[in-house]
Amino acid sequence: MSKPVEKQEWFRVAEAFEASGLTQVEFARQRGVRLSTLQSWVYRRRRHLAAKAEPVRLLPVQVTPPVEPSTTFVELVAEGGARLRFAVGTDVGYVARLLAALGR
Repeated sequence: MSKPVEKQEWFRVAEAFEASGLTQVEFARQRGVRLSTLQSWVYRRRRHLAAKAEPVRLLPVQVTPPVEPSTTFVELVAEGGARLRFAVGTDVGYVARLLAALGR
Protein backbone atom coordinates (compact mmCIF):
# COMPACT_ATOMS: atom_id res chain seq x y z
CA MET A 1 0.00 0.00 0.00
CA SER A 2 1.28 3.46 -0.81
CA LYS A 3 1.90 6.05 1.83
CA PRO A 4 -0.47 9.07 1.59
CA VAL A 5 2.40 11.44 0.84
CA GLU A 6 3.67 9.16 -1.91
CA LYS A 7 0.17 8.91 -3.38
CA GLN A 8 -0.23 12.71 -3.46
CA GLU A 9 3.22 13.03 -5.01
CA TRP A 10 2.43 10.52 -7.75
CA PHE A 11 -0.94 12.14 -8.42
CA ARG A 12 0.94 15.40 -9.05
CA VAL A 13 3.31 13.58 -11.42
CA ALA A 14 0.32 12.04 -13.25
CA GLU A 15 -1.32 15.47 -13.41
CA ALA A 16 1.89 16.95 -14.83
CA PHE A 17 1.92 14.21 -17.46
CA GLU A 18 -1.69 14.98 -18.46
CA ALA A 19 -0.82 18.67 -18.89
CA SER A 20 2.46 18.02 -20.72
CA GLY A 21 1.12 16.96 -24.10
CA LEU A 22 3.86 14.30 -24.26
CA THR A 23 3.40 10.59 -24.74
CA GLN A 24 3.80 8.45 -21.65
CA VAL A 25 7.09 7.08 -23.02
CA GLU A 26 8.50 10.58 -23.60
CA PHE A 27 7.34 11.87 -20.22
CA ALA A 28 8.72 8.85 -18.33
CA ARG A 29 12.06 9.17 -20.10
CA GLN A 30 12.30 12.91 -19.32
CA ARG A 31 11.37 12.42 -15.65
CA GLY A 32 13.51 9.31 -15.22
CA VAL A 33 10.66 7.14 -13.97
CA ARG A 34 9.63 3.68 -15.06
CA LEU A 35 6.98 3.70 -17.76
CA SER A 36 4.91 1.05 -15.97
CA THR A 37 4.91 3.13 -12.78
CA LEU A 38 3.74 6.23 -14.64
CA GLN A 39 1.05 4.24 -16.44
CA SER A 40 -0.18 2.82 -13.15
CA TRP A 41 -0.46 6.23 -11.48
CA VAL A 42 -2.07 7.87 -14.51
CA TYR A 43 -4.67 5.08 -14.47
CA ARG A 44 -5.23 5.47 -10.69
CA ARG A 45 -5.61 9.24 -10.98
CA ARG A 46 -8.10 8.96 -13.83
CA ARG A 47 -10.09 6.34 -11.92
CA HIS A 48 -10.04 8.55 -8.81
CA LEU A 49 -11.27 11.58 -10.78
CA ALA A 50 -13.98 9.53 -12.48
CA ALA A 51 -15.26 8.34 -9.09
CA LYS A 52 -15.54 11.96 -7.91
CA ALA A 53 -17.27 13.13 -11.09
CA GLU A 54 -20.93 14.04 -11.06
CA PRO A 55 -23.06 11.08 -12.09
CA VAL A 56 -24.42 11.05 -15.62
CA ARG A 57 -28.07 12.04 -15.85
CA LEU A 58 -30.10 10.19 -18.43
CA LEU A 59 -33.09 11.86 -19.99
CA PRO A 60 -36.19 9.95 -21.01
CA VAL A 61 -36.76 9.56 -24.73
CA GLN A 62 -39.65 8.31 -26.73
CA VAL A 63 -38.91 6.21 -29.78
CA THR A 64 -41.51 6.39 -32.50
CA PRO A 65 -41.75 4.18 -35.54
CA PRO A 66 -40.31 5.65 -38.73
CA VAL A 67 -42.66 7.69 -40.87
CA GLU A 68 -43.61 6.15 -44.17
CA PRO A 69 -41.50 7.62 -46.94
CA SER A 70 -43.25 10.52 -48.59
CA THR A 71 -42.66 11.76 -52.07
CA THR A 72 -44.14 15.16 -51.24
CA PHE A 73 -41.78 17.66 -49.63
CA VAL A 74 -41.82 21.28 -48.63
CA GLU A 75 -38.54 23.10 -49.13
CA LEU A 76 -37.60 26.22 -47.20
CA VAL A 77 -34.63 28.46 -47.91
CA ALA A 78 -33.27 30.31 -44.86
CA GLU A 79 -31.82 33.82 -45.10
CA GLY A 80 -28.31 32.41 -44.93
CA GLY A 81 -29.00 30.22 -47.94
CA ALA A 82 -29.51 26.93 -46.10
CA ARG A 83 -32.08 24.73 -47.82
CA LEU A 84 -34.32 22.65 -45.59
CA ARG A 85 -36.56 19.95 -46.95
CA PHE A 86 -39.39 18.54 -44.85
CA ALA A 87 -41.94 15.88 -45.55
CA VAL A 88 -45.49 17.18 -45.77
CA GLY A 89 -47.03 16.84 -42.31
CA THR A 90 -43.86 17.71 -40.37
CA ASP A 91 -44.70 19.49 -37.12
CA VAL A 92 -44.89 23.22 -37.90
CA GLY A 93 -43.63 24.17 -34.42
CA TYR A 94 -40.49 22.08 -34.98
CA VAL A 95 -39.86 23.79 -38.32
CA ALA A 96 -40.34 27.24 -36.75
CA ARG A 97 -37.92 26.45 -33.89
CA LEU A 98 -35.35 25.11 -36.34
CA LEU A 99 -35.57 28.20 -38.53
CA ALA A 100 -35.28 30.46 -35.47
CA ALA A 101 -32.17 28.58 -34.35
CA LEU A 102 -30.61 28.88 -37.80
CA GLY A 103 -31.31 32.63 -37.81
CA ARG A 104 -29.22 33.20 -34.69
